[in-house]
Amino acid sequence: MSKNLWQGAWRGNRPDGDVHKRARNIITPSGGIVRGKFPSRKNGRMVHHEGLLELEAIYLFETSPNIVRYREQPVTIHYPDETRLRRYTPDFELVLTTGEIIFIEVKPTRSLQHGDVQHKLDRVAEYMRRSETAFVILTDQVIRQEPRLSNLRWIYHRASRVPPSSDALAVAINKYRNQFPLSLTAAANLFDVGGIDPYSLLLAGHLRCSLEQPISHETLITIDLEADNGWFCIAQEHGF
Repeated sequence: MSKNLWQGAWRGNRPDGDVHKRARNIITPSGGIVRGKFPSRKNGRMVHHEGLLELEAIYLFETSPNIVRYREQPVTIHYPDETRLRRYTPDFELVLTTGEIIFIEVKPTRSLQHGDVQHKLDRVAEYMRRSETAFVILTDQVIRQEPRLSNLRWIYHRASRVPPSSDALAVAINKYRNQFPLSLTAAANLFDVGGIDPYSLLLAGHLRCSLEQPISHETLITIDLEADNGWFCIAQEHGF
């Protein structure tokens, strides 16, 4: 269960943090949903989540080098449904390194089996297409892929809480690039001299490792030579 035990003004890797007011606030909590806040390093603030599936999606957003920042419940739109005009608030808005903006709906697969839910999302998707706005539904089958999710959480919690600057990461990787591939332990020892950790380099997309097996200190780490930050994708068909 997510608990907000941390106190203070979380600023992450930004001096002032990201200022965001959610488009929809929960007034009457519904039973069974675990709500909480996540100290986002990318956004420099506490990010609200509604349910464990959204929390797990946040870990994917935080660790993806293809995502610059994200917002929860970013905006409320009005979409037509036959003769009625209905309201809809996406769960998240992603901003990619390409500058593209993508609206995200986080939904358990079982929910999509309900006709009313599928009807609503079909109408929303149709509206988004007409508006030329990218809209992606992330289900538990996508978010909870294992061992990928557990591996990314493992990496995230070992990376520096305040990420090194992009310049510092670039200098470190250029200095030692000829010594790879290395085990994670060897890479940690190598970069420790300069105060850089391999976990931050993984999150920045400079290094990569396989996520198809449980990660350990002996996992082989390689230089990302593809220059596309694509060492893992959440939804490859949508470019992130």
